[in-house]
Amino acid sequence: MATFERELSLLLKARYPMLYIQTAEEARVEQMLRCIAQERGKRLHVWTLTRGYEPPIAAPAEATPARPLAPELEAITQLLRLPTDALIVLKDFHPYLGDSRVIRLLRDLYPRLHQTRRTLVFVSPILKLPPELEKQITVLEMPLPTREEIQQKIEEILLVLRASQPEVRAELSPQELDELVSAAQGLTLDEIENVCARSAVEHKALTVAAILSEKQQIVRKSGVLEYYDARETMRDVGGLDLLKEWLRKRRASLSQEARAFGLPAPKGVLLLGVQGTGKSLSAKAIASLWGLPMLRLDVGRVFGSLVGASEANMRAAIRTAEAVAPCILWIDELEKGFSGVQGSSVSDSGTTARVFATFLTWMQDKRSPVFVVATANDVSQLPPELLRKGRFDEIFFIDLPTLPEREQIFAIHLSKRKRDPAHYNLKRLAQATEGFSGAEIEQVVIAGLFTAFDAGRDLTTDDMLDEIRHTVPLSVMMREEIEELRTWAQLRTRPASSPPTQGNRRKRASG
Repeated sequence: MATFERELSLLLKARYPMLYIQTAEEARVEQMLRCIAQERGKRLHVWTLTRGYEPPIAAPAEATPARPLAPELEAITQLLRLPTDALIVLKDFHPYLGDSRVIRLLRDLYPRLHQTRRTLVFVSPILKLPPELEKQITVLEMPLPTREEIQQKIEEILLVLRASQPEVRAELSPQELDELVSAAQGLTLDEIENVCARSAVEHKALTVAAILSEKQQIVRKSGVLEYYDARETMRDVGGLDLLKEWLRKRRASLSQEARAFGLPAPKGVLLLGVQGTGKSLSAKAIASLWGLPMLRLDVGRVFGSLVGASEANMRAAIRTAEAVAPCILWIDELEKGFSGVQGSSVSDSGTTARVFATFLTWMQDKRSPVFVVATANDVSQLPPELLRKGRFDEIFFIDLPTLPEREQIFAIHLSKRKRDPAHYNLKRLAQATEGFSGAEIEQVVIAGLFTAFDAGRDLTTDDMLDEIRHTVPLSVMMREEIEELRTWAQLRTRPASSPPTQGNRRKRASG
């Protein structure tokens, strides 16, 4: 028996008068309650605004009142007619819990329920509990289906497909079934059934891609997270060999095999470095390398105008990420999103500090396979609590590219623009761009293409060298800041690239 079902059964056995189950899966929780009621020998009555009680509760012999009661009030007063050992479920009753008459009726009903073996269960996707009833109602949040429940559901669907749709490929290997189960984690059983039906019609098979498309819908509905379709790969990232090797070793770290081996789920990685050196590009490429969906958290969307809205938005973002897990959660320019944490009590009554604390606590204690990839340019704006061990698995410093890395970056950008890198003097270009970032090298290639297009000919090495001579790199304009960042990172972070060889020592002062 699952943990939630065991706890629910225990509370019913202990005769808790009122329970509130927060879930969108009505059918799943109703089935669970029916099984428990049958085991306990209790009668189950389910109420909805549109249908009333099913099965109906018999009316009293005396005449009905002249003025009929409102449906929500009638639903509560009818409970008094029930015999003992009854289990009553009220679906979507939360809009009426703000009515003072409903509150008073429930408070009057509470001691009578306590004396009998009746239990009242509210089932709703929204938790709306008035302060007057907080001490009387016990709240439970129904978790999403476990791997075992998901696998059982998919196997049932495959069984039906074999019998009813022979044209659909319903025979799966154990590995294919495990991949489907992993992809479906975070979906409700209804969503799994719907997406499997769609996949069977569209692809004549159950596919991971179809399930991931359903997860995109969850992200869109959240309003705080964005689903990023990561098309960048590690082949698009020049250099950074140490970072790539670290990521490669952890490629399967979110799998069930890794858990069985005794490995904990990785928490995340912080990419710190000079602007334009490929931090965001590397973050996007991780999703392709690991074959996981990527979610982007825009911290600006978290902060709402209403009191308490910002904290609620951050919790909603966390719940959505955990629902889509296993996944990558990308936070770009982290220091800008949480800037002002130290002075939050003065500037915004502590809102930023509370949101940041919620995020930090989740980072420290999270158990779901959500890998956080954060990027930052200015370490001075990062709160020290964020850099403490345990928040991230590793902090990588991405410096300006070395000579061999600059050659790779030129080759990548020329290839992306349908040019053969072998036709260009990459070594000469790399030597001329000492102190240039990857983004600046890309702009050199683009500017050279504009020059060649205007002249009515193909791109040449001289076109790019001419652009280099007219470019002042950021490392020259912000020399002091970059040196300060390097000094800070030397003893506190891990380098993303191997140190340059003796013959190719990097000149730190650029120009």
